Amino acid sequence: MSRSLRGAVCTMTGAVLWGFSGACGQYLFTNYQVDPSWLTSVRMMTAGIILTLFIFVKQREHALGIWHNRRDAIQVVIFAIFGLLFCQYAYLTAISYSNAGTATVLQYLGPVLIMVTVCLRMRRLPTGREAAAVILAVLGTFLLATHGNLSTMVLTEKGLFWGLISAVSLACYTLLPAGIIPRWGSMVVTGYGMLIGGTVLACAIRIWQIPVSLDAGGWLAVGGVAIAGTLVAYTLYLQGVGDIGPVKASMLASIEPVSATLLAVFWLGSSFEMMDLAGFVCIMATVFLLVRKRNGE
Repeated sequence: MSRSLRGAVCTMTGAVLWGFSGACGQYLFTNYQVDPSWLTSVRMMTAGIILTLFIFVKQREHALGIWHNRRDAIQVVIFAIFGLLFCQYAYLTAISYSNAGTATVLQYLGPVLIMVTVCLRMRRLPTGREAAAVILAVLGTFLLATHGNLSTMVLTEKGLFWGLISAVSLACYTLLPAGIIPRWGSMVVTGYGMLIGGTVLACAIRIWQIPVSLDAGGWLAVGGVAIAGTLVAYTLYLQGVGDIGPVKASMLASIEPVSATLLAVFWLGSSFEMMDLAGFVCIMATVFLLVRKRNGE
């Protein structure tokens, strides 16, 4: 297998597993009434423990060195709470109030928010492509929420609220670690971020006091969220980025909402109307507008 083909396969497989984790979350919320905060904490701590053990074996110098730099250590903690924890909790909560497909698509408004933030920082107006992305993002959200009728609200208010919050959280997740990942590597930063964020949330909600009643199928779904949809998906995506670069990887990763939607329909029985699909297309089109290089790559 050539490097480019391997990168494409790894990226798309990771994205499909991300979509699968969203569907597993919806399955748990629907059939077991699992608390989103409990699932978020379990997901993050499980992935964090495994990743941290891995980096101590493979990248011991970086695993210890990051804590010798006070500024970077503080940034890791900030990223863990306001980046990873914020992102994971908002996404799963959005699923609990809507469905995996809709929540995943709404989260993909994040790149538009990042673009707006960059324009504000640089004190410049959006380019034509960026302005088109904003218009499509607003139109897509409008279609998902109202199906084109201003007098009705199809998506629940909490579903829309947490979906938009998940988009904000994705922007925070992307922007916060920008200064420390080049120095310590994404595996180290994410591993500690997952572990710290999951532990903080577990203590905040007193996870040991939350009643959970799961059978074998429920625990398999938890594994789908924590292992397949977090640890394995993240590892495969990183391999893909290394093989084909972040631009192509970002475009291929947009298969995530497609997989989440298909699983929600064919596995969980969710239904979508044409207006929903039109909203999906509008929002996903923004990804291609924003990641595509000006040279047409």
